[in-house]
Amino acid sequence: MTSTAAIYASVGLGIVVGLVIATLVYVIQRARSEAAASSQPALSKDVEEVLAALPQIAIVSDPSHQVIRASFGATNAGLVTRNGRLASTIVPVAAKAWESEHPVEATKKVPRGPFGSAGLEYRLRSTRLAPRFILTLAQDVTESVRVEAVRRDFVANVSHELKTPIGAITLLAEAVQEAADDTEQVRYFAGRMLIESDRLGRLTRELIDLSRLQAMDTLENAEVVDMSDVVQQAIDLTQVPANAKNIRVRAKTVSNAQVWGDESFLLMCVQNLITNAITYSPENSSVGLGMRIADDAIEISVADQGIGISQEDQQRIFERFYRVDAARSRNTGGTGLGLSIVRHIVENHGGEIQVWSKPGQGSTFTVRLPLLEPTRQASALHESQQTAAIQLPKNSSDRR
Repeated sequence: MTSTAAIYASVGLGIVVGLVIATLVYVIQRARSEAAASSQPALSKDVEEVLAALPQIAIVSDPSHQVIRASFGATNAGLVTRNGRLASTIVPVAAKAWESEHPVEATKKVPRGPFGSAGLEYRLRSTRLAPRFILTLAQDVTESVRVEAVRRDFVANVSHELKTPIGAITLLAEAVQEAADDTEQVRYFAGRMLIESDRLGRLTRELIDLSRLQAMDTLENAEVVDMSDVVQQAIDLTQVPANAKNIRVRAKTVSNAQVWGDESFLLMCVQNLITNAITYSPENSSVGLGMRIADDAIEISVADQGIGISQEDQQRIFERFYRVDAARSRNTGGTGLGLSIVRHIVENHGGEIQVWSKPGQGSTFTVRLPLLEPTRQASALHESQQTAAIQLPKNSSDRR
């Protein structure tokens, strides 16, 4: 009994000692944390109120670029990382302001999504803020930059590209006048005028589409879009040119392929890719369209059995009016704007487009778009269920 009592006493003493040590460690750590917190300078209430009233996004950081305070939306805008630090594009401006002790201004392009190179333009102004902070103000100037680029590009593109069809129509009209007494010649020239006017109309429409993409925010009217439905609509819209060349379009889609975007622009994107594949594929061949979900992205690939694209041309095919084969483009009525439009749509949706091709073996264009976020997907599903509940007929006589 004596030995047993001694063992119990030792165990009890050990527990008490352990509790005492743990309590001491907790008290010491808490004291250190409070001391560290008290040593950190804080923003005054007046400064907080001024920053809250500013129209620009305001970010206060320390010399190590850890964010102390940021306006609502700074993280979603890409100016602040998820772990509470300045974005890499902002760091050089803030660092220069800290070192020089003078305000520093710069315009930076901040990535808009996880893929591609598209982004938003911000005018940044950083300055030192006593006692040891850096204040960075960010103003979104994307729209003004877009408008200026659109104006400049539109003037250059129109002056260059519209000369050919307008000149052709003028010459054909003169030819019709000269051959007014020759019915066969008039019919021939009139047919050529219809072809040129159709090309002029197509070029004008695509110039307008491209200008819209550059001059506006594509996601202004964004909604939940099912890319499987978009693919099917695009295939239906390209049936006429496909049947004309006896080309079969084969598609494989997946479920839950939802993105956040503008359905009309995404449809234009997929339709342009399929039309391009049909145009450059030989008769009695096929065009393949595949879809898969990988790494939180939706990949849509369009493969043809056409003439292929050389490595040098692959670097330029997304430029405006660039044609791999100018003579073939004239015969097919191509404007050289289709792939440029596709690239702008994809990048404005935070995605990217890639191409694989070999001369004589065809081409494959792959579009990657960010998958709809789970939280947004759940919210959209809830809204659709509420809408469906509201639209339910009150009785069976309302059903059709």
